[in-house]
Amino acid sequence: MEKLKDFGFRISDFGVWLLIMPQLMSSITLLKGWFAKTQTTAREKSVKISGYFFENLREKKSENKWSVETQTTADVMEKTPDKWSMEAQTSVNQIKSARNLPDGSQVCDFIRENLWEKFKNSAFSLQLSDLKFQISNFKFQIFYLVLPLCLSLFTYQAKAQSLDDYLIQAAQNNPGLKASYSRYMAFMERNGQVALPDPELRVGFFLRPMERFMGNQQADIQLMQMFPWFGMLSAQKEEANYMALAQYQLFLEEKNQLFFQIKSTWYELHRLNEEIRISEENLEYLKKYERLALIKYQAAAPTTGGAAPTPSNQTASTSGSSSAGASSMNSMGATTSQMPTSANSMSNGMGSSGTGSGMSDVLQIRIEMKELESNLSQLEANMEPLQIKFNQLLNRENREEILLSAALSPAILDNEKLEVLENIKASNPMLAMYDSEMAAYDQQARMAKLDGRPMLGAGVNYMPFKPRLEDGMMMGGDNMVMPMVTMTLPIYRKKTNAKIKEAEYLKEATSLTRQKTENLLTMEWANAFRDWEDAERKIRLYTEQVKLVDQTINLLLTAYSSSGRDFTEVLRAQQLLLDYQLKRVNAINQQYQSLAMLEMLASSDAQLQ
Repeated sequence: MEKLKDFGFRISDFGVWLLIMPQLMSSITLLKGWFAKTQTTAREKSVKISGYFFENLREKKSENKWSVETQTTADVMEKTPDKWSMEAQTSVNQIKSARNLPDGSQVCDFIRENLWEKFKNSAFSLQLSDLKFQISNFKFQIFYLVLPLCLSLFTYQAKAQSLDDYLIQAAQNNPGLKASYSRYMAFMERNGQVALPDPELRVGFFLRPMERFMGNQQADIQLMQMFPWFGMLSAQKEEANYMALAQYQLFLEEKNQLFFQIKSTWYELHRLNEEIRISEENLEYLKKYERLALIKYQAAAPTTGGAAPTPSNQTASTSGSSSAGASSMNSMGATTSQMPTSANSMSNGMGSSGTGSGMSDVLQIRIEMKELESNLSQLEANMEPLQIKFNQLLNRENREEILLSAALSPAILDNEKLEVLENIKASNPMLAMYDSEMAAYDQQARMAKLDGRPMLGAGVNYMPFKPRLEDGMMMGGDNMVMPMVTMTLPIYRKKTNAKIKEAEYLKEATSLTRQKTENLLTMEWANAFRDWEDAERKIRLYTEQVKLVDQTINLLLTAYSSSGRDFTEVLRAQQLLLDYQLKRVNAINQQYQSLAMLEMLASSDAQLQ
């Protein structure tokens, strides 16, 4: 329902909207369909225009195997230098427009202008008959529009799993976390083990009845219950509760460690995904530069062909020089006739130099492309171990698909630096565990002191008697019941004192370990915040550097399209742009890694703006 509101209408107002604006909706639907069709046709035409040279060059590659000698073929000679210059400028414009569009589309400005002109000058017109409103058709159109919308929303919710969804899956499925929780539950059962000692029952039978005054005693039965000193049972329960609480803090610490590993792997997957995307974009740019360099190279080839009549000039100069012995005037004429020859030779040298430079530009681009393709293959290979690690942390199959969300954007931490440190000291599970252990050792010392007190016991003694015949008369036979009370005498105080000292030493050791852990947490907090602040600075720097390098590339492309020089600077700037883009991605990853570390230390989610 929230997403339906984002599309500009509410379900409760849908009926009113149907009654008020049916003609407008029908016309918008017709206009939208026509414009989509026209845009598709124009895009296909643009692809054909931009791929014209690539297809020709591919055919030449299969026929001539890219030999330098076959570059000046009849297909190349058919085009004039002016036409090559126009096509080079068109290719430059395509590169610039692709670089300026936010969605990465490669539709040129003149294509968009042609679309608008076609829209204005086409035979498309809205007739009144086209806007006739029919209830049945309109209902079908509304159903046709709303149904894909709803399906797309549900599909988006199903596919776009967030990091929180994966964290919930890990908490439910990870075996290590389940084992830690089972240990905590086992410690919880210790509380139920605190109880009074079991009662003692003693039964004795006489093989021959014992003659007593009360008669013949058949047996002796005793039942005794011992009671610890006052407060012992409550101390044992408190000690069990504190130990269980310490185990629960260990469970929370293991959960934080697991979540940190998942977040770290998630951010690494995002980093690799962005690096692959950026590398693929730069590879597309290099392919465009390759086409541009090939256009320049082939534009220089007719210049070399135009210098082909050079041998006739050399013949004229030779004839002039042979008649130089007739007179000095003829000798001067011969000298004058040799000047065009030297000019032509300089022109040939410059043409061959430009041709060689153009081919070297193409080869240099291909070297860059091969290296970038190798880096892309390595990045894609690095994805597999991270995917396996992520799935294993979630206790899933190795090849199960991981649906990454949108690209990570730079984050701004809402909490102050010292505020985060205070949260870590107040909420870190390890510090809470040591606090629970120290409280448990206090209860153990109390239990040792109470153990030095006497234990009390209460019971009953039952003695059954059988009547005895004496002087012809039955004597006795009444059973006897005797209450009993007992008490232990803890006279060996050395054992009790040793137990008390043991608890005190353990408490002191736990206190020192807690202090050490707090110092380590402070160090990790300082390192994480240093990385966070360093990442923030790098993000700002690389964002500005990307903008500046992008402007530089546009200027260099313009200069190269007009003069054909400094193409090496274009490639160097493109490599610098790729380097800054990758560094910016790494800086964002470093920022989120630091954020994950701070969240693990504080055992809570950080507040972001």
